[in-house]
Parts: sequence; structure tokens; C-alpha cells
Amino acid sequence: MFKKIGLIAKHGDLKVKASLEVLVNCLYQHHFEYMLDKTSAQLLSRTDFVASMDVLGQQCDLIIVIGGDGTLLQAARVLAKYDISLLGINLGRLGFLTDISPTEIETYLVDILNGDFREENRFLIEATVHRDKQCISHCNALNDIVIYRGNVPHVLFFETKVNGHFVNCQHADGLVIATPTGSTAYALSAGGPIIHPTLNVLVLVTICPHTFSSRPIIIDGDSEITITINSEQRGNAQLDGDSVLCHTLKPGDSVVIKKHQHIRLIHPMDHDHYATLRTKLDWS
Repeated sequence: MFKKIGLIAKHGDLKVKASLEVLVNCLYQHHFEYMLDKTSAQLLSRTDFVASMDVLGQQCDLIIVIGGDGTLLQAARVLAKYDISLLGINLGRLGFLTDISPTEIETYLVDILNGDFREENRFLIEATVHRDKQCISHCNALNDIVIYRGNVPHVLFFETKVNGHFVNCQHADGLVIATPTGSTAYALSAGGPIIHPTLNVLVLVTICPHTFSSRPIIIDGDSEITITINSEQRGNAQLDGDSVLCHTLKPGDSVVIKKHQHIRLIHPMDHDHYATLRTKLDWS
């Protein structure tokens, strides 16, 4: 059973207010203790029970995120160091991660808070950027790390190694390194497979490869992946974590990617991963 609940609302979206009000009223009526992040408090014109993201991570048993998958991804990246549980209220378009609709809040919330739920352990990955043998930057991601050509008008030239073993050199628009959680995001759009979220694997999907032989590769989730931008590459590349720009890569830079931190994703008891796929991907 969860005792203290943290609430995080999507920034700059007034549509969140109505759902947030329903959520707060439900928590109050059933005597659950809660705390609001600053954005949520501003939407409700509240000055009490307001806390920073770090305080939410330190003191709360569960964080409820109101928004779309992007809002939950952002919360996961910030709060993963606290090994937190996250529950998503979906106001977005797809909702692979935030799977409770606003009309279902009162149907599911009390049961979940009293311990009637399904829990999935999801891992994040971290990318560290190395230049001249120095680590100069890092970022984490729940969905994917993407290395791409950005505004450069020609393809990237890069080398891939897994656990120190040479895999290949490629000319392409970039590379997606996705977790199982992120297999239904950019990796899927680039032609990658759908991976069950409980599997301990990573998938490497090349973006627009300049060869017909390139195929997605699934590797063990505990692997260490090293991507090196060729020193003769013209122009810079970009590094994103969950579609957020992390760093600009120069020729000769290396990016090391490996598993890093976990969150627990909370679902209602009747959650069905395959039903979600059918609905979100418009399968017959």
C-alpha cells in the first residue's frame, strides 16, 4: 500500500487541470497524503503541499504523472535515482506508458493505492560522451539514446562495438539504441522490432543506412555499447536521450551506452500489454 503520493502535471497544458482536480479530490476523500510539484500547484493555485522533484523522489512511495508519455519519460529520467514507482494518467496521443485515461481515475485509483495493481520493472540506459580520453557529458533515457546527423547535409560515418567487440562501421543518418520500453518509439519507426517490456535486452536500429544489408540487432541488456564518430567525419553529430538534446558530438568522439538505474511502472490489474499494442498501433 502506498502512503505518500507525489503528483506531477505536464508543463504548460491547461487541459491537465480538470484531471488534476479529480485526482486531488479523490486522494483527499480517501485520506491519502499527497504532495504537488510546482507546476501542479500553480495549476490549482495552491501554495501548500508543494515540493521539488528531489523531495518528491525522497519522500513519496508513488509518483502519479498527469500528461503524455513524454511527461512520464521526463519524470523517470529525473527520479530514477530514487528507484521510484510511477503511475501515468494519459492525456497524450499514444500512451504506451501512461495507460489510465482521465475518465478512469476514480475507477482505478483507490484500488491501486491500496495495493491492487500490476508492477513492471523498467530499466534506463545512460550515455557518456568521451573526448580525448575525458568524459565530458552524460545523459540517461528510459526509451532510447539516439546518435544522428542533425543538420549536417550528409550521412554519418561511425563505428559500433559491443563489449569491446567490433560490430561494424556504417554510413547512415544515425543509430537508435533502445530499451524494451523504447522499442515502440523511434526504434519502431526506424524499422526495429517490438520487444516485450520485461525482457533484459537492448536493440540497435540504424536510421536510413547506406546499405541494404543493415538490420536491427538485439543484444543482451547488460552489454556495453561504444559508438565512435569517425575522425574523418565532416561536421558534427547530435546525441539525444528520449528526444532531448544532450550533447553535440565532434569527429573522434565516443559514446558509451549501458544499463543505468530502474523505475517501477504501475498498471491497473486488468492491464494487457498486447491490448495496448492493438489499440495504439491500430491493429485489427
